[in-house]
Amino acid sequence: MVIEHNVSLQPFNTFGLDAKAKSYCNITNETALIEVLKTQGNQPVFILGGGSNMLLTKNIEALVLHINLKGIEVVNETDDTVFVKAMAGENWHQFVLWCIEHNYGGIENLSLIPGNVGTSPIQNIGAYGVELKDVFENCEAINVNTQDTRTFTKEDCKFGYRESVFKQDLKGEYIITSVTFKLSKQNHNLHTDYGAIKQELQTSSIENPTIKDVSNAVIAIRQSKLPDPKEIGNSGSFFKNPVITLDQFKTLQSNFPEVPSYKVSDTLVKVPAGWLIEQAGFKGKRFKDYGVHKKQALVLVNYGNANGSDIYDLALLIQKTIKRIFNISIETEVNII
Repeated sequence: MVIEHNVSLQPFNTFGLDAKAKSYCNITNETALIEVLKTQGNQPVFILGGGSNMLLTKNIEALVLHINLKGIEVVNETDDTVFVKAMAGENWHQFVLWCIEHNYGGIENLSLIPGNVGTSPIQNIGAYGVELKDVFENCEAINVNTQDTRTFTKEDCKFGYRESVFKQDLKGEYIITSVTFKLSKQNHNLHTDYGAIKQELQTSSIENPTIKDVSNAVIAIRQSKLPDPKEIGNSGSFFKNPVITLDQFKTLQSNFPEVPSYKVSDTLVKVPAGWLIEQAGFKGKRFKDYGVHKKQALVLVNYGNANGSDIYDLALLIQKTIKRIFNISIETEVNII
């Protein structure tokens, strides 16, 4: 276990922001994690996974624990179902590809989402009609203060739209070390009704898609809309799609008849945040060395030398403008540090 000091976190966050860690430790096994937590006592620690869902606006005046636990294994299976345990440091997209290679279905719609397995339950990641909670069996986590290991069931996690107990009641109290998924081995329940997927499959003349076909379609869609963090700093979708009441939506629709929407329930409607941001004139807008992506208004980008405060100020301006024009509050999906 090696602890380094004054370490740049630029290589470890997808925005490519050059924030510094007061101290840094690369965690490759659970024994080392427990050991370093014990030595910290009541001193704060900062947990770093894939660095894909955070905006660093300042240096981290604490010990940064970079969770790099690796390993994938089948822990149980039946004729139809397989339970796969993946360690927290596994790259999410590589894990999806591993499952597809083994013909394990359920997460193909979540292809190319940045980040690591360990942070996927925190955010309840989702895309194209599928959320993590749909395939989640349980996760193991270590308590930061007591170093006890706890297994969290789906009910324990209190999953919501890009939400979980790890972002709310238990924020900062646990470090997820592994996640177990319940996946299909045959007769896969494909989710291809999402318009973009259906269109992509039709374009490729695929009538009876496999899970690999769906994954390839999702990859093609995401690559056409979202910038590669290796080429331009970003954290994917920066804002959540707001859910409003049906009455609010009717008022909105009367003023903006072309507004797209998705029914959530008989009384709630989801409106695409990207559409709201684009209508407000932010899509493709650049401010010095940061701005809004030209192809996807949900994505804020670092063109090279921006700092986190610049991007955060832009996010606040967007939120304020959306509230003024549409009377809708949009929340950040990215964690602001």
